[in-house]
Amino acid sequence: MPTTKKGGAKLSRSETVTVRLDPKLRYLAELASRKQRRTLSSFIEWVIEDSLKREYIHYENNDQNVATFFDAAGLLWDVNEVDRFLLLAKNFPDLLNHDEQVLWKLIREINTYDPQSKYVIEFYSSKNKQLNITLIRTCWQELKGVVNGSVSEAILKKAMYPADIPF
Repeated sequence: MPTTKKGGAKLSRSETVTVRLDPKLRYLAELASRKQRRTLSSFIEWVIEDSLKREYIHYENNDQNVATFFDAAGLLWDVNEVDRFLLLAKNFPDLLNHDEQVLWKLIREINTYDPQSKYVIEFYSSKNKQLNITLIRTCWQELKGVVNGSVSEAILKKAMYPADIPF
């Protein structure tokens, strides 16, 4: 009995983004993609990448130090959402949107006192300018909840008491 060939699993190598294009712009992009023997989506991806290689970004607190967005990818990208946010906030705070600015301020300013250990528990030590990344990861959903108004600061402070706080 002949076997039917089934398609293999598709690898998701990229994200899907829906964009609106002016009909004239779409038509011209389709023609340009034909010229390069690309699909329209491949052409758009190539155009964006090319643009990121020409758009410059300034590092925080250093007007002399600039790079393209493409070159700064190592300082902007991480597979972990929390780490990605912290990279952006530390290196390029001027690129934060309003909610991200509120979140960054909350991380830098909120603390609570643990009567058992007699330590102040904080996400960011203003003394030594260090982030407690483990604690931020542990409380990430609560932090975002405080920013969007679905969680109170009291619940966040309660979440800051994990059993094994790394100090």
